[in-house]
Amino acid sequence: MKAKILIIDDDNSLRRVLEYNLQEEGYEVQAASSGEEGLYLFGQAQPNLVITDMKMSGMDGLMVLKSIKERSPEALVIIITAFGTIDVAVEAMKAGAYDYITKPFNRDELRLTVKKALQFNGLAEENKRLKSELSDKADFHTIVGSSKEMEKVFDVIRKVADTEASILITGESGTGKELVARSIHANSSRRDAPFVAINCAAIPRDLLESELFGHVKGAFTGAVKDKIGKFQVAEGGTLFLDEVGELPIELQPKLLRALQEKEVEPVGGTKIQKLDVRVVSATNLNVDKAIAAGTFREDLYYRLSVIPMHLPPLRERRKDIPILIKYFCGKHGSEKVVFDKNALETLVMYSWPGNVRELENTVERLLIMRNSDVVSLDELPEKLLENGPPGSAIIKLPDEGYSLEQLEREVVVMALVRNSWNQAAAARFLSIPRHTLIYRIEKYGIVLPGHIQESV
Repeated sequence: MKAKILIIDDDNSLRRVLEYNLQEEGYEVQAASSGEEGLYLFGQAQPNLVITDMKMSGMDGLMVLKSIKERSPEALVIIITAFGTIDVAVEAMKAGAYDYITKPFNRDELRLTVKKALQFNGLAEENKRLKSELSDKADFHTIVGSSKEMEKVFDVIRKVADTEASILITGESGTGKELVARSIHANSSRRDAPFVAINCAAIPRDLLESELFGHVKGAFTGAVKDKIGKFQVAEGGTLFLDEVGELPIELQPKLLRALQEKEVEPVGGTKIQKLDVRVVSATNLNVDKAIAAGTFREDLYYRLSVIPMHLPPLRERRKDIPILIKYFCGKHGSEKVVFDKNALETLVMYSWPGNVRELENTVERLLIMRNSDVVSLDELPEKLLENGPPGSAIIKLPDEGYSLEQLEREVVVMALVRNSWNQAAAARFLSIPRHTLIYRIEKYGIVLPGHIQESV
């Protein structure tokens, strides 16, 4: 079935050109000469995609966009804007536009942008088939967890993996952002092409441009031969830009152009190279603060984060800690090792500022240094014991303050863990009725893992 596209533009000549080009591509096209007419046709035809000019007399493109999003939040809208008004396009993307095209544009750019938008919406039958298969048997590339927080992450991966949308993964260091990026690649139609990762914070500023885009011989001192960049290496596959928030501000316009135009220009070269690369990026920075401080371009942010994903820190998904411990024991060849009750409780209640990476390092150390196949409390690192033994009433509050509700939640979890998640025993331990404990469990969304000792 043909995809239906609605064009809204008060420029008669441009509207006719758009209509002709899209019909030549096989789409069913309707056109409106004003925003008001466009909204009427949108309600009647329910198109798969709307293309609207930004600057129109009467109702402008931004007003049209907002009205469409109010009626249908999932609607795909592409904005056409004049060169030099990128700030307007950024405002449109904030309001929910899928993408924007700057005038003047050529037929190939229009065709590619429309194609990507429709693929994103899942109109291609092959894309639907792959998504259906993915929902049944997704490969999460060693991402471990059964908490409700991680189930949300898995659900997003299922939905976005086989689209072409750019994805920005945020989260603290050590939460597994690269694992998520690899999982997205592994569950996409690009899985047989390269997955290329580059850490933008680990490469010297004067070499980063060459690493990303390549260079030609003689471009700078030491450039003794041509070199292809990571974008070219990832051709047909996925490029993972780790710590993209650390990208120097002077390089950000070139990255923005690569994403927008789907092409790169090597350092010192004049030949433009077209790209077919899906970009997934990650950062542990607060992007809003970086934009406000002028160290990160707002328009680049909206190009990178068509789909934003946030990975929760380990302290917000404590239910996964016993499962992770069991997984790391197996990973390091110690499947038979178990942790006694007090050791496990202490590991579950520790704050893990280094997240999953810190937990794995701790487990590996304990496996190497253990005295037997049962790891006890006295074998744990001293820093894990700073707040006293499990169940201790000694509480050290941070200087910046702490939420009473969060403290109460942690006490409830601690009591449950101490009593092997037996609700009646935990209620007795806290000296409260069982129904009060159940109320607290429901209030704080605590997910009971069942037989927690069997998970370790």
